Amino acid sequence: MNTKRWTYRQTLTPNQQTQADTLAASINVNPFLGRLLVQRDITTFEAAKAFFRPSIEHLHDPFLMKDMDKAVSRLLRAFENQEKIIIYGDYDVDGATSVAVFYGFLKKYYPSIEYYIPDRYIEGYGVSSQGIDYAEANGFSLIVTLDCGIKSADKVADAKSRGIDFIICDHHRPDANLPPAVAILDPKQEDCAYPYKELTGCGVGFKLLQALCQQGFADEDELMDQLDLLVVSIAADIVHITGENRVLAAYGIKKLNERKRIGLNALIEIAGFKNDLDITNVVFGLAPRINAAGRIAHAKEAVRLLLCNDKDEAEAFAQEINKHNSDRRTFDTSITDEALNMIREDAWMVGANSTVLYKEDWHKGVVGIVASRCIEHFHRPTIILTNSHGKAAGSARSVPGFDVYEAIEACSDLLEQFGGHTFAAGLSLAVDNVPAFRMRFDEIVKNRISPEQLTPLVDIDMDLELNAINAKFYNILKQMAPFGPENMTPVFASHDVRLSGTPTIMKEKHLKIEVFQPSPQGAVKFTAIGFGMADMYPKLITGKPFSIAYTIEENTFRDKTTLQLYLKDIRFE
Repeated sequence: MNTKRWTYRQTLTPNQQTQADTLAASINVNPFLGRLLVQRDITTFEAAKAFFRPSIEHLHDPFLMKDMDKAVSRLLRAFENQEKIIIYGDYDVDGATSVAVFYGFLKKYYPSIEYYIPDRYIEGYGVSSQGIDYAEANGFSLIVTLDCGIKSADKVADAKSRGIDFIICDHHRPDANLPPAVAILDPKQEDCAYPYKELTGCGVGFKLLQALCQQGFADEDELMDQLDLLVVSIAADIVHITGENRVLAAYGIKKLNERKRIGLNALIEIAGFKNDLDITNVVFGLAPRINAAGRIAHAKEAVRLLLCNDKDEAEAFAQEINKHNSDRRTFDTSITDEALNMIREDAWMVGANSTVLYKEDWHKGVVGIVASRCIEHFHRPTIILTNSHGKAAGSARSVPGFDVYEAIEACSDLLEQFGGHTFAAGLSLAVDNVPAFRMRFDEIVKNRISPEQLTPLVDIDMDLELNAINAKFYNILKQMAPFGPENMTPVFASHDVRLSGTPTIMKEKHLKIEVFQPSPQGAVKFTAIGFGMADMYPKLITGKPFSIAYTIEENTFRDKTTLQLYLKDIRFE
């Protein structure tokens, strides 16, 4: 029995198919690529040009964002009056890159600034009392938050009573009760008319700097040198790579691959990347190392590295952060094993619609990763909690199509604090409330989730004949990058596929096969790799035809580059 559900993203209507054929002809690509573009709402030559050639000119006017004029005015007044300013960020990758961008850029023009990142374990997420105490004790009169602050109404009110103003740059969903800040920049505010809602925290901070530049504070071209950091935030925070984010990511990847930032270069080298990087490399190679600093030690280390101008110092920082990442992986593996065993040994939990686990000695820095790992084995909304200052605190992760934030919000009377997005959230509650929360959360998930959402999904763009895959096809496909949410790497399905030769098992768990489809024109053979698919071997060697779902990648071996298929699933008819 196949355990994955294949769904096709969109079946084109006759009118859309005509659009796809017309578009393919107008830009001189094959009809399959025309269909791919129409599926992504790219239906005209002009839209295709903007998609394939993203331009800085496509960025929106920053002053369209609610309160932008107030934020710029307050900053300019602070500069004029020589006020001391704190740049206050979160401890994850988005927060660290936000601070590095904002502080790194402003520091060149204005000396009276510092950056502050709360300690994950002592202060927790968001604006902390310790941070406000530090600002007051050291004569700071303005705090600019990045990637946090929208949920800190009481702390901002406290600061205001002490004569400290706030400018909030955030991208999380706001509560009804907004902080009493001088300006709140968050495109997710219901009354914010900003055309693009999916910026990262770093992206919102970038728009504030862009607005400052447009007021004559600095040269906007110099600001574009920060895009290598901004793309790291976009990749790490798993936001939509559409619209404005696509422009910022495309330029950011180009800037990243120029390798001009000493700190990032040190990380790239220690991660072992020799060729140009893409979004996937950033997500799996750079982001975990930057995150590891805040998870295992203090996120200030990551900011120091990103701002570092000394090669030897950067290499030493990178070595230290890499060690933190290795430690993180050790915690991650052992806690994941423990969590999975807890589920398997509890009959109620095995049959539940969600996972909520608590253990007081788990490392708080890896609970989000562990939640994601658990979903790989038990495909359902998952919350992993540990003890933090006497409270149960942790992270939630979801499955495609299910809003875990809203499910948590429905349990808010049992919680002390929560915040986040549709697919990821953080929360804290009294330890005594964990059993009641587990039952309530599961009941809410049960009532809101569909059976399909509890089955792992393979999202397929379209059926494709293997003979349609060639160098020209792949070169156009590559230009659809950067890939990410809402512009994912295209997944194709091919049917009536046959095996050529005998499958190879690699490292006892991975599968390597050669495949083809019978064709009157002659069959083209492709190597296909299936990670973790060794269990498919017995069915494959029966010789029966099968279907495959896959992405297409380049593989370079001994200076020879070929196209290779990376299998998402194999289905035996």
